[in-house]
Amino acid sequence: MSFDVTVPGWLLLVVSLPTEGATARMRIWRALKALGCVALRDGAYLLPGSEERARALQELADECIREGGNAWLMAVAARSAEEDAAYRRRFDRSADWAELRRAWKEAHRTLKGLSDTELTRLVRRLQRDVDALRAMDFFPGDAGADAEAAWTELRQRIERHLAPDEPHGLQGGIARLDVADYQGRTWATRRRLWVDRVASAWLIRRFIDRDARFRWLDHPSDCPKRALGFDFDGAAFSHVGERVTFETLLASFGLDADPALARLAAMVRVLDVGGEPVPEAAGFEAVMAGARARHDDDDALLAEMSSVLDSLHVHFQREARTEGANT
Repeated sequence: MSFDVTVPGWLLLVVSLPTEGATARMRIWRALKALGCVALRDGAYLLPGSEERARALQELADECIREGGNAWLMAVAARSAEEDAAYRRRFDRSADWAELRRAWKEAHRTLKGLSDTELTRLVRRLQRDVDALRAMDFFPGDAGADAEAAWTELRQRIERHLAPDEPHGLQGGIARLDVADYQGRTWATRRRLWVDRVASAWLIRRFIDRDARFRWLDHPSDCPKRALGFDFDGAAFSHVGERVTFETLLASFGLDADPALARLAAMVRVLDVGGEPVPEAAGFEAVMAGARARHDDDDALLAEMSSVLDSLHVHFQREARTEGANT
């Protein structure tokens, strides 16, 4: 067969470990599985080529040698497009996505019996499973796309349990407002605060209306006529397009140029509607879930989470100053 230089490269790791190294063998096998390797035979593992995967496999090869074994990492190429296609088929994740969807069906049956803390923990666990499989689905197909859509639907159902009456994004622009016209006002949102609402309340009191009073509503329809509603359909401030309420408030009052607030906005957005992962998001979500479980009173919850947001804001300010000094 003729060699086709256009066929992408592949990585092959061949390893052997001493028979007495059972612990090391299991640790390395788990690492290979987590990377998404396919076993061609005992001790021979294949991955699509990339610099990042080559580094990861080299680290495992080095570990094998430290444990007294042998390891050979090779860059290999398929001899034809047909052979390359055969390699790709070895990485078909359809069965893995199907198994994950079966797990989601089981989880869905238990939703009504779970507390808010348990629901939050469930979302984090399921999201980790999705992220792990997505990372090793090197050649995505229809099964992965269908599963992603099913996961989005399930996550939205869980979020509706956590935050009923979640607003829908309106289309259109955001008018610039004068903060002087919004002093000493009553602001209202749905009770049992979650990420977007608690961050928005913090933003209002810290940067917009320092004398703000808050009303926590059982239902959006309970909002007093003179109050400024936020984060529900029909509120004065809510989701607009892709922006969550926190971002709408930033844009409305000219705060969106602040890099530290922009960092907070990215965190709030990914926790509220998903998107590009933010390093601080998981930690903030865990603290928020714990505080929500401890406090039935939303004033107490806002006070505690305001301290967390204050600290994050200062941290982001310092990082922004450091980045500015280095440019």
